[in-house]
Amino acid sequence: MTAKQTLKQRLVLKTLTDKKNFLGTLELLLAAFIWGSAFIAQSVGMDHIGPFTFQSIRFLIGGIVLLPVIFVRKRMTKNETDKRTKESKTKLLKSGIICGLFLTVAASFQQVGLVYTTPGKAGFLTTLYVLFVPLFSLFFKKIPSINVWLAVIGATVGLYLLCMNGSLALSFGDTLVFISALCYAAHIIAVDKLSADVDPIKLSSIQFLTVGVVSLIPMLTLEIPNISSVVSAWLPILYTGILSSGVAYTLQVVAQRHTEPTVAAITMSFESVFAAICECLILLNFPTVKESVGCIIMFIAIILAQLPPIKLKRS
Repeated sequence: MTAKQTLKQRLVLKTLTDKKNFLGTLELLLAAFIWGSAFIAQSVGMDHIGPFTFQSIRFLIGGIVLLPVIFVRKRMTKNETDKRTKESKTKLLKSGIICGLFLTVAASFQQVGLVYTTPGKAGFLTTLYVLFVPLFSLFFKKIPSINVWLAVIGATVGLYLLCMNGSLALSFGDTLVFISALCYAAHIIAVDKLSADVDPIKLSSIQFLTVGVVSLIPMLTLEIPNISSVVSAWLPILYTGILSSGVAYTLQVVAQRHTEPTVAAITMSFESVFAAICECLILLNFPTVKESVGCIIMFIAIILAQLPPIKLKRS
């Protein structure tokens, strides 16, 4: 093989990689938009039912709505020579359960914390995973580039300006949401490590069903769910179950196959910006100058994270 052919192959590979990274960013932005728009529905749903009841039903719906998609995809590829071994099926099941357990803990702390703290403060504390993901990545010897670190700092500042209106002192609810941010960061790392060689749709369905089944335990022991209350919250449950869980988290799994964890975290933290936009459009609650500046900084952070890596030259 000549040097010219090798160079051509490298250029083609780089083009394909850049295209996948760009598509991954768009998918994560779409997921962030769904999560941001679902924040109001999530709060309204808990006016009728307890946090674990809402969480269990929501994620069970998210897992179930993916089953027809899995069936159709299986029928479309039935003639292909893709015969999964018992080992690969076991790996898929384990990966889905592990991701589901991380998501269960993260969502539980956030859901309960929302009962005791303000939505703005909860939004800022939750999206602190944008800061924790690169720190966790260091344990796996993944060192983000300088522009990504700058984007992380910018995103954190932007989130503070966008979400925080009161004191930063942590209450009981704030502490729960802060723990959920750590767990969401661990979930992002787990998806990055476990989704590479498995079917992302099946992985999503398994993790959702895991969250739904595990959440049944605190639902039945700590809450007293009844049919009439669940029916009263049917719209927020369906919206968050189908879109926020079934669609958005699946987009996360698919996109993270081609996106670095830290860049994915920065992109997904944009849910706070979309939440502010949706609040403005739906509730006519227009952002202040401070919140607008926070949104602008978030936009800059997103662009900065997508730039080619900046590396310091060794002397």
